[in-house]
Amino acid sequence: MAADAPGLAGRTILAVFAHPDDESVACGGTLARLADAGARVVLLCASRGERGSTSDPSLVSDGDLGRVRAQELRAAAAVLGISEVLIFDHPDGDLRWAHALELEAEIVATIRRYRPDGVITFAEDGLYWHLDHIGVHERTDDAVRSLEADAPPLYFVTMPKGVMRAVVEAAISNGWAPEGSSFWGITADAFGAAAKPPTFVVDVRPWVARKLAALHCHRTQMSASNPFARIDETVARRCLGIEHFRRAPIDTSGESVLELLGEPVTSR
Repeated sequence: MAADAPGLAGRTILAVFAHPDDESVACGGTLARLADAGARVVLLCASRGERGSTSDPSLVSDGDLGRVRAQELRAAAAVLGISEVLIFDHPDGDLRWAHALELEAEIVATIRRYRPDGVITFAEDGLYWHLDHIGVHERTDDAVRSLEADAPPLYFVTMPKGVMRAVVEAAISNGWAPEGSSFWGITADAFGAAAKPPTFVVDVRPWVARKLAALHCHRTQMSASNPFARIDETVARRCLGIEHFRRAPIDTSGESVLELLGEPVTSR
């Protein structure tokens, strides 16, 4: 697959997210495509997701959901081709406020350690205004900007309004999911409700099967009412086959990297 984007061979991309499963939901297809193109993909996860839902209590026999979700994240990362997974232990549910300076310093240290050619994280809306996601966006943005001339390009992953609604409707119409299905109790219409327009998109339709498989690795989060657990590859290709990004307006000497996979979005 390296011929897909020759300029990415040997490059490093750092993805910074809040919880296990964020990486797959937000841009799992792009991460898999980057890996197949020869890039080293490093994932920094700020928490173990210990306050998340549990689809089946038998999956967490010792009650330590954070431990199980960390294992699920490593399994999903292997599916996506992620080279290294860094899991920090910041408090799930309080990432915007607790240990903020410590988290920012850890992101800076990770950038200095791996010297990535690009960094991916949430946009300002955190996909659906999740405060942990917004906190990770803020800390990553501040961390990258603090590096000034040494800052790598920073990319915000976004999601257009209507994508998750389409997933829900497809699952229900095919009899795979019950009425009232939602993503972890979050209404589908919250996703992308106020997202800024992307500047480029990445076609990941050939990688959607990997994205879906990675999502299924997060077994504790895949209850029967979660539409992701109830769709097939055909629906996933149609609804999730294009991932959206915006490059942060930061002056940097780093050349465009992620755009090698993407198609520009022209404003009307």
